Amino acid sequence: MSEEEHELVRQRRLKLAHLRERGRDPFAVTRFERTHLAQEVSAGYCELEGQRVRVAGRLMSLRVHGKAAFGDLADISGSIQVYFKLDTLGAQQYALLDEVDIGDFLGVEGTVFTTRTGEITVAAERLEMLAKSLRPLPAKWHGLRDVETRYRQRYVDLAVNSEVRRVFVVRSHVIREIRHFLDFRGFLEVETPMMQPIPGGAAARPFITHHNALDIDFYLRIAPELYLKRLIVGGFEKVYEINRVFRNEGVSSRHNPEFTMLEAYQAYADYNDMMRLVEELIEHVAGEVLGEMSLTYQGKEINLSPPWQRMSLLDAIGEYAGVDPQRLMECASARQASRELGLPAGEELHLSTLINNIFEARVEPRLIQPTFVIDYPTAISPLAKRKPDNPELTERFEPFVAGQELGNAFTELNDPLDQRRRFEEQARERAAGDEEAHPMDEDYVRALEYGMPPTGGLGIGIDRLVMLLTDSASIRDVILFPHMRPEG
Repeated sequence: MSEEEHELVRQRRLKLAHLRERGRDPFAVTRFERTHLAQEVSAGYCELEGQRVRVAGRLMSLRVHGKAAFGDLADISGSIQVYFKLDTLGAQQYALLDEVDIGDFLGVEGTVFTTRTGEITVAAERLEMLAKSLRPLPAKWHGLRDVETRYRQRYVDLAVNSEVRRVFVVRSHVIREIRHFLDFRGFLEVETPMMQPIPGGAAARPFITHHNALDIDFYLRIAPELYLKRLIVGGFEKVYEINRVFRNEGVSSRHNPEFTMLEAYQAYADYNDMMRLVEELIEHVAGEVLGEMSLTYQGKEINLSPPWQRMSLLDAIGEYAGVDPQRLMECASARQASRELGLPAGEELHLSTLINNIFEARVEPRLIQPTFVIDYPTAISPLAKRKPDNPELTERFEPFVAGQELGNAFTELNDPLDQRRRFEEQARERAAGDEEAHPMDEDYVRALEYGMPPTGGLGIGIDRLVMLLTDSASIRDVILFPHMRPEG
């Protein structure tokens, strides 16, 4: 904190002391009953003109002109101008303005009117201090210079930046509409374990914790997938979960170690059904949240209207990276293709990593309009069902918009014998050093042995979807409290 900031804090503490000496401790106030939000006063002016209202919020500006003053009170709905007049408030109440600072919370009771300039205003007849701000709000809170502080002190970012608040209101709206969409279609919302004895359902490194009473290690889940599919085995035919997943990976504009995922599973469906579900879901959410299918993301014009383009993973790499798809079916040739493209090709890299690196570097940035990339190799899809006409490929897809992946989905593998073989292959890769290879899960195989109907499954990253719908460049812009390095 700078010397100037220290002095401002000192002055605010003195004002608090003065208030307490006069028996006006703002922190002793327990509640304030307001009749209207700021926006309700503005929107309902025709009915409220000349009526008495009670409003409350944070003081964002104060302009004192001798025996009168104007201020702006901000609440969750917006802001409303307040007019303070010595003759109306009386000397004792008006003197409170001497102890008021920008950032303080005030409660005001008064009459609604318009000023000569036409601004809807509340003429204060009673003023109450509800909380004192002991630190000054920043005059400007934007730009690259302050971006780390904005994320670290999100409470200040929200207090002074209405656009940031809007993003998180939209986020809440998106999640609500996803629930409406799925509930209407007969899906049941469920909750599955956050701590799992075996981290499954994705290729990712987990966080490890320890349960003292059981004296065993648990893993924060990297996906709810295998538990949701156990519910399909148990007789639920349509289930979904919206909740946190945790992956011990790097932090970037698209990755946060803790993020929100939608996963949904539908019995008697395949990946074609899930593609239609994605199209209809995004169409519904965009329509309800944005009111239209067209949007601009980071300067790119995008239309979310279905149907979306479909292209196979191998064809996409062939078209955009110039690599013969057959070279991606085994490690040696995929490694050589990576070298030719100037991408990492070390012996420690497994086939899934090699293919993913080529795709991310040469294909993903080109997928601006909504696109389903389909039919991934079996070797990199341990939980997806093989294509009947080509067992080297699976019925799997990933939706891409604006050059980034939004999710992952497939026709679920329900053959327990095939699943065991694939887990065993993954176990060999894990033993060879691939920390993201899927571990063996005997209980999940046992569940499949009791029988699981043909099933389509889907996972969508909520944070990335909100990024798209709010034109946010970084995942940190849509997570209220993103993970940060320690201060200092």
